[in-house]
Amino acid sequence: MNKKLEDIIKTSLTKMDIEIPDEIIIEKPNNKLNGDYSTNIAMRLAKNLHKNPIEIAHSIADLINEEYIEEVKVEKPGFINFFLNKKYLLDNIKRINEDDKYGILPKKNIKVNVEYVSANPTGNLHVGHARGACFGDSLCRILSASGYDVTREYYVNDGGNQINNLGISIKERYKEKCGLDCNLTDDCYHGKEIIDIAEELYSEYSNELLDKDIEYFCNLGIEKLLSKIKEVLETLNVSFDIWTSEKTLRKNGMVEKALESLKEKGYTYEQDDALWLKTQEYGDDKDRVLVKSDGTYTYFTPDIAYHLDKIERGYDKLIDILGADHHGYVPRLKAAVQMLGKDKENIETEIVQMVRFVRGEEIVKFSKRTGNAITIEELIEEVGKSAVRYFFVMRSLDTQMDFDLELAKKNSNENPVYYVEYAHARCCSILKEAEKKQLTISTEFNKISVDSCNELLSKLYEYENVIESSAAKRSPHILTNYIYELSSIFHSYYASDKVITDDYELSKEKLAIINATRIIISKALMLLGIEAREKM
Repeated sequence: MNKKLEDIIKTSLTKMDIEIPDEIIIEKPNNKLNGDYSTNIAMRLAKNLHKNPIEIAHSIADLINEEYIEEVKVEKPGFINFFLNKKYLLDNIKRINEDDKYGILPKKNIKVNVEYVSANPTGNLHVGHARGACFGDSLCRILSASGYDVTREYYVNDGGNQINNLGISIKERYKEKCGLDCNLTDDCYHGKEIIDIAEELYSEYSNELLDKDIEYFCNLGIEKLLSKIKEVLETLNVSFDIWTSEKTLRKNGMVEKALESLKEKGYTYEQDDALWLKTQEYGDDKDRVLVKSDGTYTYFTPDIAYHLDKIERGYDKLIDILGADHHGYVPRLKAAVQMLGKDKENIETEIVQMVRFVRGEEIVKFSKRTGNAITIEELIEEVGKSAVRYFFVMRSLDTQMDFDLELAKKNSNENPVYYVEYAHARCCSILKEAEKKQLTISTEFNKISVDSCNELLSKLYEYENVIESSAAKRSPHILTNYIYELSSIFHSYYASDKVITDDYELSKEKLAIINATRIIISKALMLLGIEAREKM
């Protein structure tokens, strides 16, 4: 509807021979008496046109004549308020109930690559990765529903010095199991998962692997830890289309290709036996090392090659979901892409801010089982998968958040995910009761008083616009806000207006609205990776 209203305002302005501004703001008034939608366009135009905003508003409103708008009112100091045609809202209920693809928007022919999680395969995933995982997966689902051609990608950092340290760590722990000295340096990995791998190897092979080289243990460690990462992500309903290996990029010569291109274009120089990139010329705070004095790459170098590879695969947009510690990484990456002759604006970055876990007022720092960082499995075990998925996307990604473990477990209206799921379950319960009474869902509306359910009808109508907005702004929390508000409106409607009555036809019409509400909540939850429950 926002788009429709924008278009009719633009049409009016064109007829009035007024230049169309870059942005036309359409909002939902807080006061229902001020209509279903409102715009301040007349007030924004008043200064340039040297006219009274009320006069401009009336001129625009007089040119509007659309079947889906019942009334247009001008209010001081120049608002244009739109009241939707109630039949139009009821026709939308019929569309929701009859069209399985309702909420799936037309194809945009825009190929988007979304890379998220991409944790190094040197240890298990922890809850710090879960927020990015839930956000990335939900964003991909929403983008797909909004008509984008989406590829979900995980970049496996299986090259470089950290992998060599992984191999050393596993071999040293394995030697320890074989009764030999264990020499772990500060660069090695000391996590329990490394000890577990060593125990598995010793249990299966005894001391037969002592003569294996470090590369053997590197490859074995990557295989086992990556398998565990995939398993944990599956428990969150998070999946990927592509797993891209840094080692493969190196073998395919992509890193050398990127380096040679940067050298040929004159963007590199040598200093202190290292190769540097002139990122400072492109807004970075300093130049960056590409090849260290010992001849090895910095982690930044394969990343340049990786983004070049993604661009050359034909994506129109690259969306990188990065940890909070990557803030300074973005300018240098965009600088490198621009140096390679690619459009840096095609790269978008979303930074995952930190999560703090609390129980009411108490900050939770440690896991009861491992004495270390809380694992994703422990979090799911404690609060449930639905709460994990919902809580991690119900706040904007660029804000730090408190995850209240006690709130997430509550079976009450205080818990937002419970509140939404209960709305869906309540719809299902009403429909099952109707089925017992052999009541069907109406496809025509002749008896219902729209005034009694206008707010619910209007909120249901917003769904497709919410999907579009969530996708465009890369903000799944817009969708969680929407279904929470929809659930609140539904609960209020249910409390004030009995659905199943002695009036057979009226009941059928009300059931159509209940079923449409059920469908929209279910569809929205699916986009958040949550299965809608029929019973609570």
